[in-house]
Amino acid sequence: MLKDFFSYYRPFMGLFWLDFGCAVVSGLLELAFPLAITGFIDHLLPQGDWSLTVTAAVGLLLLYAINSGLLTIVIYWGHKLGINIETEMRARAFDHLTRLSWRWYDRTRTGKLVARVTRDLEEIGEVAHHGPEDAFIAIMTFIGAFALMFAINAKLALIVAAIVPAMVILVIVYGGRMTRTWRAIYSRVGDFNVRLEEALGGVRVVQAFGNEAHENHLFAHDNARYRQAKLDAYRVMAASSALQYMGLRLVQVLVMVIGAGFVLGGELTTGGFVGFLLLVGVFYRPLEKMAAVIETYPRGIAGFRRYQELLATEPEIADGPDAIDAGELRGRISFEDIAFAYDESRPVLRGINLSIEPGETVAFVGQSGAGKTSLLALVPRFYEPDAGRITVDGMSLADIRLNTLRRQIGLVSQDVFLFGGTLRENIGYGRLDASDDEILVACAQAQLTSLVENLPNGLDTIVGERGVMLSGGQKQRVAIARAFLKNPPILILDEATSALDSQTEREIQIALDRLSVGRTTLVIAHRLGTIRNADRIVVMSEGRVVDVGTHDELVARGGAYAALAV
Repeated sequence: MLKDFFSYYRPFMGLFWLDFGCAVVSGLLELAFPLAITGFIDHLLPQGDWSLTVTAAVGLLLLYAINSGLLTIVIYWGHKLGINIETEMRARAFDHLTRLSWRWYDRTRTGKLVARVTRDLEEIGEVAHHGPEDAFIAIMTFIGAFALMFAINAKLALIVAAIVPAMVILVIVYGGRMTRTWRAIYSRVGDFNVRLEEALGGVRVVQAFGNEAHENHLFAHDNARYRQAKLDAYRVMAASSALQYMGLRLVQVLVMVIGAGFVLGGELTTGGFVGFLLLVGVFYRPLEKMAAVIETYPRGIAGFRRYQELLATEPEIADGPDAIDAGELRGRISFEDIAFAYDESRPVLRGINLSIEPGETVAFVGQSGAGKTSLLALVPRFYEPDAGRITVDGMSLADIRLNTLRRQIGLVSQDVFLFGGTLRENIGYGRLDASDDEILVACAQAQLTSLVENLPNGLDTIVGERGVMLSGGQKQRVAIARAFLKNPPILILDEATSALDSQTEREIQIALDRLSVGRTTLVIAHRLGTIRNADRIVVMSEGRVVDVGTHDELVARGGAYAALAV
């Protein structure tokens, strides 16, 4: 894990050595200050040379100024190093998330993912900045301060050192408690984010059912658990800080008493006594720094482990080593003994065999839960079949690069998702390099022209989160305009007109009929009137194909389709 963690420093080694070097020099200057005070008291003051004293004071002030500059570099550039690593990790995490399959997202809560790419990585950035340098400087300062104290007075140094094991045990014990407590906090943060995301995302449902009090109760429960977890952490932190503070002050008082006896007995100079007292503070400061590292380390490492787990999640659907560019597809699709289930206990598709010719319009009908949407979701490889295979133009989907496959499939579904930006951005998502003229043509084809003309800012109108500023029918027409703009050889229409009124549906149906010309079109519809002219209609029931034919043929047979057509 540490090897993986330190690999993120590689692109920023110049910044790391700048931060680390300045921190080390600053730590050495911290050791020099007590010695300077010792020399000032023992040598300069007895001489009575005022000019030499002023010169020494100016020199000491200059050292303070240099150290201030070093600390400025450590604080700013060191945090820049941490932020750079945090940003790189966040970019990798987001890139990985966009490659994971729909099946993985079916089992994952969005709120927990948000916590992983925000709070977790912020903590990792702090550890990336402070961890290595704080640990090294703490050890260096600890050894250096003890050596200087030993040089001033060996007996006093050994007395101070005798208390160190107790302080180290204190840091380790409370550090372990902090580790466990922060892990609990991370778990609570995920639950907290899930509750917040669901409550706010579904606020219209909450208000429609008058369940504000219920949601407040659920939120208060998660909020209280999060609060308690943080209070537990700060309780441990308070006890640890108080004991460390008391331990340091106890040692200082002990040194004052014993050191005063040594001064009176002639074993220690006054300057050495003052310098030793200052070195005691420097000597124990690494323990405080290590305590701080132990406080931040569990948070950062817990976050990094979760980050590693995320990156270790292999995309269920990815390009194989021998995947090829699909080229320009004609649209011949073949389903061969397809079986599929979201989980083993609930099979969705069973033994589907079906061939679709290029340019053919094939409609899929059946009761809700028959498997229509699941079957067509396999064509762009949103899911992988559990058995069988699907081919396009004779090529297995598994042998085609995902980006070249999906670039040539257009999808208009009943559940339209719009981004919170402008109308232009949402329509232009169908082809990112499209010009305004091409977007306007797509609007005209999708019967959106009048809407664009009546909006206050036209294509630059903000549609709101998930397109909340538009009606259901308008959102579906935006999705249809995307498909027009993309102009793919394969088109999937999943209840594409379900939210439209009858008049608009007829208008859109004419546009969809035009869009379907010359391309393979797969249509899911409950309103059978919209698919009467399909080349073929596939009737599905309980995950199987039970009948195939034209509208007239199926009605004449008097089977499941005839029952739906009544």
